[in-house]
Amino acid sequence: MSLDVYLGIDVGSVTTKLALVDEKGKYIDSYMLKTAGKPVDAVQQGLKHIVSQALCEYSVKGVGTTGSGRNLAGALVGADVVKNEITAHAVAASTNIPGVQTILEIGGQDSKIIILRDGIVTDFAMNTVCAAGTGSFLDHQAQRLNVPIEKFGETALRSENPARIAGRCGVFAESDLIHKQQLGYPVEDLLYGLCQALVRNYLSNLALGKELLPTISFQGGVATNSGMVKAFEEALNTKIVVPENHQTMGAIGAALLAMENHQYTEAETKFKGWEVGNMNFQSVTCQCTGCSNNCEVITILEGAEPIGHVEKIGDIKGNIIARWGGTCGRWDIG
Repeated sequence: MSLDVYLGIDVGSVTTKLALVDEKGKYIDSYMLKTAGKPVDAVQQGLKHIVSQALCEYSVKGVGTTGSGRNLAGALVGADVVKNEITAHAVAASTNIPGVQTILEIGGQDSKIIILRDGIVTDFAMNTVCAAGTGSFLDHQAQRLNVPIEKFGETALRSENPARIAGRCGVFAESDLIHKQQLGYPVEDLLYGLCQALVRNYLSNLALGKELLPTISFQGGVATNSGMVKAFEEALNTKIVVPENHQTMGAIGAALLAMENHQYTEAETKFKGWEVGNMNFQSVTCQCTGCSNNCEVITILEGAEPIGHVEKIGDIKGNIIARWGGTCGRWDIG
């Protein structure tokens, strides 16, 4: 028995997510794993895991990629659609959450806000500079307070007198947290105070000048933290919706975009097959000296044969799958 599916892959700096939807856009399965600085390995491990837990054979009709590593993932697997995270999260939310008008998304290394009206993105903002408010920052502070990140939310919710922590900057927030800890504040008050500080940071930076109308969806890994959910609800004075698959919404959106593309174009997919999970890939970085920009160009090759030292981009031989990084596009492939 074979099931027609669409595959979405979201490669982020901290985690890589994969998701499958059927021909009607209904969620089938998803998987998330640590990127761990090796996006190629993460994509391959994700593909193998999806296949290993399949209850039937999957016939892939289209593939979409998103996230900071979307171009790399697209080249590896043969993507039909390569879209940014804003588009992917918006499509997933508007498809799965009736009447959604605001999306709060906080990932491992960045955060976003997306404003939708009648299912169309009308405004958005991203924060990729300040660490305050990201999943990695919360992980770090949880470790400092010796609280497992899985227990962060439930511990924070026990707070009765949350500490007032400066949240405008990750460095200041950490310093203030240490100071309050040394003053003897209970752990639960420190944790919920941190949640409130990060929500203030998010709203004063990303949401400044924007009208946040319900229904509001909270997506990304940080949405698992019930303390952050409560802090947002208190700050916005409204109910926050956390989708069931909030951590993989980017991948779900990429899969839905692949589905829309296939239904519109009726083109055959470029997907290279599930065996991509077992192939050998390697990357080579070489500086282009064609002009004063001196761009660093990345080449992705298939095969396990060592490349060795390469002086010029044109000297790279082998089965080149993709290449990008130059300003002018002279060397781009894939």
